[in-house]
Amino acid sequence: MAPYLDLVFDIPAKERFTYRNFSEDPSPGKGKNQAAFGKRAMAPFGKRELLGYIVAERAEAPPGMEPRAIREIRRVVDAEPVFGEEDLALAAWISGYYLCSLGEALAAMIPSGRRFMSYPSLYQEGDIAPSPPELSGEQLRALEALCAGLPESPAGSEGPKPGGSFPMFYLYGITGSGKTEVFLRAAQEYIRQGKSVIYLVPEIALTHQAAQAIASRFGPLAATVHSGMSPGARLSQWMRARRGELRIVAGPRSAVFSPLRNLGLIIIDEEHDGSYKSGNTPRYHARQTAMRRCAASGAALLMGSATPSAEAWKLMGDGLITRLNLSRRLAGGEPPKVRTVSLEGTQGCLTPELKEEILQTARMGRQTILFLNRRGFAYFYHCPACGFELTCKHCSVSLTWHKGKGRAVCHYCGYSEAPPRSCPNCGSLEAGFRGFGTEMIEEEVRRTFPGLTVRRVDADSMGKKGDLEETLGLFRSGAVDILLGTQMVAKGLNFPGVRLVGVILADTGLHLPDFRAAERTFSLLVQVAGRAGRYFPDGKVIIQTLRMGDPVIEKSAALDVEGFFRAEIAQRKTLGFPPFTRLIRFNFRSRDPERADKAAARLAALAGPLLPPGADMLGPAECPIGIIAGNHRRHLILRGPAMGPLHGAASTALIRYDKGKDSRVYVETDVDPVNLL
Repeated sequence: MAPYLDLVFDIPAKERFTYRNFSEDPSPGKGKNQAAFGKRAMAPFGKRELLGYIVAERAEAPPGMEPRAIREIRRVVDAEPVFGEEDLALAAWISGYYLCSLGEALAAMIPSGRRFMSYPSLYQEGDIAPSPPELSGEQLRALEALCAGLPESPAGSEGPKPGGSFPMFYLYGITGSGKTEVFLRAAQEYIRQGKSVIYLVPEIALTHQAAQAIASRFGPLAATVHSGMSPGARLSQWMRARRGELRIVAGPRSAVFSPLRNLGLIIIDEEHDGSYKSGNTPRYHARQTAMRRCAASGAALLMGSATPSAEAWKLMGDGLITRLNLSRRLAGGEPPKVRTVSLEGTQGCLTPELKEEILQTARMGRQTILFLNRRGFAYFYHCPACGFELTCKHCSVSLTWHKGKGRAVCHYCGYSEAPPRSCPNCGSLEAGFRGFGTEMIEEEVRRTFPGLTVRRVDADSMGKKGDLEETLGLFRSGAVDILLGTQMVAKGLNFPGVRLVGVILADTGLHLPDFRAAERTFSLLVQVAGRAGRYFPDGKVIIQTLRMGDPVIEKSAALDVEGFFRAEIAQRKTLGFPPFTRLIRFNFRSRDPERADKAAARLAALAGPLLPPGADMLGPAECPIGIIAGNHRRHLILRGPAMGPLHGAASTALIRYDKGKDSRVYVETDVDPVNLL
């Protein structure tokens, strides 16, 4: 038993902390686990006791440290190690690349459960089930390319070597073209050859769908992990993967860390989705992390989407990712007929054209999806007499009227208040809430179509565990005529009865001051349009807009992915934004705006002289959303043609900044940000 242990903690401190091991051997009678590398331990830290990760064992105290002054750990949490050398190496890479501490990286990777739970399998015992019906010619060609590096493949290749280059594939196909089946067949073949597979999906709803598909193929060899599970349940699945009991793990972003043995393939479904990027420190991206894991293990990376990210599209064009095409729907459907309709002058939220199509769809015994990416009843309060707008007391955003709650709510910090009866500024009775959200749409739809069954899917209506699965199940069975919702209904879901998709307002995302606004809007519109007509050749989509003629709306209506990216990539190149440059963004938050300004200016002064040739600096400036939860927000963006030199400048600047930093200003580093709000 080593007398000293090095621990790291989930705090922004880059150093390791040395502790004394137990003064005597722990015994079962004392209820203590043996301390060892890879386990977690509770240890005193200042006046607190924190959960730490044992990253090294020492025979002697570090040089310069008095052994008697070294504090002793309190207790060891785990009976067996929860991470190993490979996990630690990945955590070290995350720490270095995303400019966070090693403890923060390990905390993001390892489920926080304190004990393993008995988590019943969702799957029937047995071997891998036989595959479903025959593949199309396109699917077969894609599968052959994906498996060409496996030992028994016709190509006879030895496959990629760990630590070197690795194969990257992109399954680019229209919605309903059978991408999921190719993913599953590829996973099946890799597992048959003794490899393990990670299968990433962006949403919990899609996790449930993937779990059902994987259950029928892989039985007890598979597990699904997601944020809806308890920490103990997630830790149990983590340990099953470490022990070699699992061969395929499916789940959203954090599933990329699954410690599977002999990793052979990582699948990223709906690769374009922004939820693959973490919103908290460390702000890792699952795609970048997957690439790192593939390089380290010699695994293959398979991504797929009907609307790739701009970065992936350029890499395909440059030949760095092998593009595999699926061009037709397989279940009898055809790409839907899409029509744009102006909302100008419309009374209410539904144009006559959309109302008529909803009625026609109902007469045919088919179903409708209505999409609006804005929850609540109305999203801003305006006084036409004096121009007053009702904003959050703690954030620089408008309050949203939630009729069901009877409150005006901030969607950023949760603050709410009763709506004013008249303008708080001038007393005008003409003041009131404008715009519309999903609550208002639901009310109008129920009033307009009293004989049809309507269900709403958004963060407000799906508050309880199981609500989403229940609602989607009812819709899939045909018990619901109209499904109304936010982007929860836009991605990856497969409903045979859907004939019509109505986009209530296509313009919401185009107003955002972010260089990815057009890409996100286009992707969302094409994805939601893809829910229509998957099994019948009569699918219809009506896109309502206040921006008739907008190029993004027109390309979306034409389902013209090639045309959109041709224009978007050219514009990004002209403006100097990704994928032609790389970005590192620093966010500064403080209750005191002057402190935030000074901190941002100080880091800018430190970073400026370190910038490599061809790089520049944007800001410092106020963030587009200047205040959230009472914190004033500033940002500074470093931009350059390559990440290596830019990263070095950012890292050095941060080290120098930390030496005299203002403790009342919080700085968050975002490498490769996906939004600039």
